[in-house]
Amino acid sequence: MRIGFAEILVILGVALLVLGPDKMPYYAKKLGEALKEFKKVSSEATKDIRESIIEPLEEAQKSLKEAMEPITGLQKDIQSEVTDIKKSFKNLGKPSKEAPKAEEMNTEAQAEETPAPAEEETSTMERTAVSEEAETAQSAQ
Repeated sequence: MRIGFAEILVILGVALLVLGPDKMPYYAKKLGEALKEFKKVSSEATKDIRESIIEPLEEAQKSLKEAMEPITGLQKDIQSEVTDIKKSFKNLGKPSKEAPKAEEMNTEAQAEETPAPAEEETSTMERTAVSEEAETAQSAQ
């Protein structure tokens, strides 16, 4: 709350009416001394509070921050590693942009080298039939 010039004039006018013109300078001097003493006490209290409470807290805070720096750095490192791992798990099973081309080449090469499953079954059946005929022929002799 601020007191403006108009409010001060009203206060002085009321004080002049209540106290009278002869006692007014005496009480004004006492009021000035009281304000001066109040400022002095409040500045000393502020200084004491700063010295006894704020400065030790700032020093403790500074040492805590210094102690937390390695932990904070470690936390950032771990967080980046966790993020990388999450990304790799997220992309797990999804083909990369270069992988499909290599996989297609490998798949085509394997298809040319290995017979189709139906061909394998047919050749296996033929071998079994041939071996059965040979056994029958041997047992007949």
